[in-house]
Amino acid sequence: MSERTLNEIMDQRKAKIAHLRADGIDPFPHNFDRSHKITEALEQFDDLLGKQETRLAGRLMSQRVMGKASFANIMDGSGRIQLYVSREDIGEDKYSMFKSMDIGDFVGVRGELMSTRTGEKTLKVFELTLLSKNIRPLPNVKEKEGHLFDGFEDKEQRYRKRYLDLIVNPDVKKTFVKRAKIYKSIRTFFDDADYLEVETPILQPLYGGASARPFKTHHNALDMELFLRIADELYLKRLIIGGFEKVFEFSRNFRNEGMDRTHNPEFTAIEWYEAYVDYFYLMDQVEALFKHLAKDLDQSIFEYDDHKIDLTQPFKKATMASLVQEHAGIDLSKADTNDLLKVCRDHKIVAPSDSNYGQLLDALFDALVQPHLIEPTFVTEYPKAISPLAKNKRDSEGIFVERFELFIAGNEFANAFTELNDPIDQRERLEAQSALRAAGDEEAQSLDEDFLQAMEYGMPPTGGVGLGLDRLVMMLTGNRSIRDVLLFPQMRPESKG
Repeated sequence: MSERTLNEIMDQRKAKIAHLRADGIDPFPHNFDRSHKITEALEQFDDLLGKQETRLAGRLMSQRVMGKASFANIMDGSGRIQLYVSREDIGEDKYSMFKSMDIGDFVGVRGELMSTRTGEKTLKVFELTLLSKNIRPLPNVKEKEGHLFDGFEDKEQRYRKRYLDLIVNPDVKKTFVKRAKIYKSIRTFFDDADYLEVETPILQPLYGGASARPFKTHHNALDMELFLRIADELYLKRLIIGGFEKVFEFSRNFRNEGMDRTHNPEFTAIEWYEAYVDYFYLMDQVEALFKHLAKDLDQSIFEYDDHKIDLTQPFKKATMASLVQEHAGIDLSKADTNDLLKVCRDHKIVAPSDSNYGQLLDALFDALVQPHLIEPTFVTEYPKAISPLAKNKRDSEGIFVERFELFIAGNEFANAFTELNDPIDQRERLEAQSALRAAGDEEAQSLDEDFLQAMEYGMPPTGGVGLGLDRLVMMLTGNRSIRDVLLFPQMRPESKG
């Protein structure tokens, strides 16, 4: 549709609004008293037959004008229904108004449910009210046998104009209804385990809890720089120090990083912390949470990234070192940093020459191991050098820490630690991170003096988990792109050329 033609259509519809008002009809009334949602009316069809007081409302999605009688379809948030509208039933004036209505208008109707000769459940209309006049035309949508086609198919435009996507591709709503159900199920899981749901700051004077680049902003009244949080970990640990023993938070996080099919700069995670437990306990808990979700969704096998994932089977466990040895063909008991750097270069894995042992092991894992972790797998014992907030692995030489990540279909879903609670050790590690930042590593963690002071008052043994909810929803709904599970994903500006 050309811009000129679009303007002409919009001008024509604005003229209709003026004519309606001149005739004493408000094209945007304040309310409409529905008796049922459309799906409720269809479910109660037999009980409502013969009664003329069924009152429905929705958006006009199709219209077939046939002289003195017409058929139409309206859609509300629950479903669709066919209308039968005749001049005899609603009168000449209202029928004339109906014929002049446009696809996209909202209408309220009162009538009687009936079945057509083909058996379609239909509302025979006796009273019709225009509820909202459409000015900008919907995308070209055709209907055949109750199904929409030739609709809004441009993926990028569907993300940019999600409201149109939801109108003309109503099945998209199912993903977001299921997302809400997943959130509810997770909340129930933690409520039943006596966790306290809390809220911590999004605007933070110092960001921390993850290795990521932040978004910055400025608070005018305080004349200070603030950051949008990259994680809520350090604030939740403050609550453990303060005496709450089980806390969780649905956290909206922001990371000023790249975008791809599994990353959006604004994303949702859940983090939870419990006093007196370690990462062995947390592995069992995370597995129990996934099985709880599968039960709540009444589904055991999920299709994700062309893989069938069975959440009812026991989750696998393996150390990072054992997996790297298996896939890289290197004996880590004899390998030093130079050996790992050589293996990286042999596999054409980009790694700076000044990378430490932990960074190189992580790079090998990412490139050679992660893509092969299809079935749910807990990868344990991460290098201390890349895990500044985790406790040293017990009975080790301090090279590895008690940390796991959960991988499914080659993607990371959860990250967990036996949390470091030694304030002296924690200070040394964050000071080392500060040195990395000074050397140019923008994703190294900041030294949060207030958090360190809080730890110095004493923090009990604690276990903590972070779980990415967008990626979880992707798996549980079978979507390959994070944009398909975000109502309003971040997009590049449209080209003006």
